[in-house]
Amino acid sequence: MDKSIIGFIGGGNMSTSIIGGLIADGYPADKLLVADPSEETCQALAKRFGISTETDNSAVVSQAQSLVLAVKPQVLRLVAEEIASAVQQQKPLIISIAAGIRSTDIDNWMGGNTAVVRTMPNTPALVQSAATGLFANGSVSEVQHEQAESILRAVGITRWFSNEADLDAVTALSGSGPAYIFYVIEALENSAINLGLDEDSAHLLAVQTAFGAAKLALESSEKPSVLRERVTSPGGTTERALITLREGGLEAIFIEALAAARDRATELADQFGDD
Repeated sequence: MDKSIIGFIGGGNMSTSIIGGLIADGYPADKLLVADPSEETCQALAKRFGISTETDNSAVVSQAQSLVLAVKPQVLRLVAEEIASAVQQQKPLIISIAAGIRSTDIDNWMGGNTAVVRTMPNTPALVQSAATGLFANGSVSEVQHEQAESILRAVGITRWFSNEADLDAVTALSGSGPAYIFYVIEALENSAINLGLDEDSAHLLAVQTAFGAAKLALESSEKPSVLRERVTSPGGTTERALITLREGGLEAIFIEALAAARDRATELADQFGDD
């Protein structure tokens, strides 16, 4: 990766995760800058990573070749308009991790003709295991395209999409997905406790089973359906459980749930975007 200066607007968990991933990959700490209104946050980041911090957003924008917008969606417009002048002077690559905010709106708020990559990472970025969807607008160069991918790849896998609307589906799948998996783990734990296992055993076995299955699915060349079939002996315990899940409509529930999440992502984009 080109070791140009990367600036972060917002010093929360996602910025912390990306910075940690970049430094773990050998990115120079003196090439990373963060702006956050909290002096306490700035001091903590500087102490932890040895990076430079500012409370003034424009001070970071004026130095950065790539700029990661890591603020809440509801305040992104205010922040973008505040730094628009500095962005127009510096012309950095803009990487947004704000859920539901379209690249066209970000471009408009920053004065137009800006290179914007909209991304949808998820919370496993905290342990460098994120799944991130990315979309680049027409102003993003090939070099900037590679730079954005390298930055997000520091916290997990990346996947590009040519249709920005697909990011609403990405939000429904991987953006919100960790909550679904946690819910399944929670249900497995409670069900095991109901069968008589103690809480600690139920928790450990449920979490390790979810981790092991995900690791196997990620590292295998086989489809999940094939892996499932290999675990399912005819007439056995797994088959009986799967029949119960199917009869309960599990797949239909997931279809409905993801569609609801996707639709909400679209609504939020309309709500926070330009009229």
